[in-house]
Amino acid sequence: MLERVRSYGIVVVFIALFVTLAIASPSFLSLQNAANILDQSTILLIFATTTTVAVIAGVFDLSIAAVATAAAIMTVNAINWFGAFPGVVVGLLFGGLLGFISGTAITATNVNSFIGTLATSFMFFGAGFLISSRSLMRPESDAYRLIARSRFLGLTSATWIAIGVVIIATILLSRTRFGRNVFAVGGNMEAARLAGVAVNRVQTTAFLLLGAAAALAGVLNSSRSISAQPSDDFSFVFAVLTAVIVGGTSIAGGQGAIWRTTTAAFFLAFLNNGFNLLQIDPIWQRLIEGAVIIMAVAVDTWTKNRRA
Repeated sequence: MLERVRSYGIVVVFIALFVTLAIASPSFLSLQNAANILDQSTILLIFATTTTVAVIAGVFDLSIAAVATAAAIMTVNAINWFGAFPGVVVGLLFGGLLGFISGTAITATNVNSFIGTLATSFMFFGAGFLISSRSLMRPESDAYRLIARSRFLGLTSATWIAIGVVIIATILLSRTRFGRNVFAVGGNMEAARLAGVAVNRVQTTAFLLLGAAAALAGVLNSSRSISAQPSDDFSFVFAVLTAVIVGGTSIAGGQGAIWRTTTAAFFLAFLNNGFNLLQIDPIWQRLIEGAVIIMAVAVDTWTKNRRA
């Protein structure tokens, strides 16, 4: 019964919210609004699904916003030097490198990942300011804007890319040896190590994948605005963690699923969309979102205590 609460509670809440918004605002069910919600959710989906992998492996990464910012700036720089496609490749590799640096530093020193990535986020934000010389950067290639803005079957390319990331993360976590090792490491690190699992390698790989995904999200966001600029804004990290936690992924590691995180991400997207359609004051929006996080963590803690 407790596992069903963890697994399907978000589905019940999601359906309840969907029905409520459909009744409260007729425009909520329009195809245009649905396409807008999907497009607006792309960055959150990319961040949240890959963060789920890391959290299941028993690690947090607070540097993802910094990686996205620095990688976007590096991408624009590389585009101006080498062209659109090579520039994007450079940006994604740079994001993966930053994720690898975080993972290696944390696994080598055994520093708590929450604290360790808080530190590396300051470093990566600083790198963004240095690479950009503290100024707004614009790509010289007009093709850059098509990365996120071109359309196919009524949906933006950013939406299709996000869907691809969700599918790849799902397969990686549920159908591969690496995925099984992620669950083993997060569930019981010492038992996994005794069973022959390379714990440090699994966690470092999770950081590397998350760094590359953060870079992809940064590139898509930069493509939309056709610019990149230095920033030290952490706010989006908390939206990502909200989606992961509300989706039932255990903050202690070892438990979680991509489909639940995806459902939670759309729940939050519907919530924000409904707030806007119903013209609810932004202050109340923050209060409600905070209450949702508290309730999600409380349910997670309660189910773990009951099983113990």
